[in-house]
Amino acid sequence: MKLPGAPGLRVLILAAGFSTRLGYPKALARIRGLSLLRRTSRVLAPLSRWPLIVVTPPRCIRYRQELRGVPASLVANAARASGLSGSLRAGLQAARWSSAVLIVPVDLAALDRADVMRLVQRWQAKRRCVVARRIGARGGTPLILPRRLFDLAQSIRGDTGLRDLLAEFPKDERVLVDMPSATSDIDTPTDLQRARRARTRR
Repeated sequence: MKLPGAPGLRVLILAAGFSTRLGYPKALARIRGLSLLRRTSRVLAPLSRWPLIVVTPPRCIRYRQELRGVPASLVANAARASGLSGSLRAGLQAARWSSAVLIVPVDLAALDRADVMRLVQRWQAKRRCVVARRIGARGGTPLILPRRLFDLAQSIRGDTGLRDLLAEFPKDERVLVDMPSATSDIDTPTDLQRARRARTRR
């Protein structure tokens, strides 16, 4: 059953990284027959009334194939060498007319829709706040960024992402949400093998 999408919320999947430690694109890594890109897009597509925004490398035919049947708009990041911040800027530019954007890295192999729905529901209650996954006392991705902070987020440079920026926000402007399914990301072949074993045991 298709879930009702949240009005004004765009979903942004970051999938343009070099994946140097894994040795090939994380987005195309497969667990039980599904690429991480296809699995992540299936989890997230029902959460927005608009097509997913997927930031990819240039020349991304394989990515487009993995997204067959999924409403998605692909944004090629020609500035991959600038790190995660380049993908973030490209994605936010594509989402610039949205009320908020849900930012999700492609490599969360166990991401569960119920956890993401909890994030969305907290944002619906506090739309001016950043709503982010709890990582200790700070937040990290997945997170929902309201439009009023798009310009600030686009000022980030390098490969640090939004975590350092979130740490500077006043506590009354950020909401942290426990997301147990978002704690395992894929960086190395060992991470991938561990995720495959975990999925097999389910």
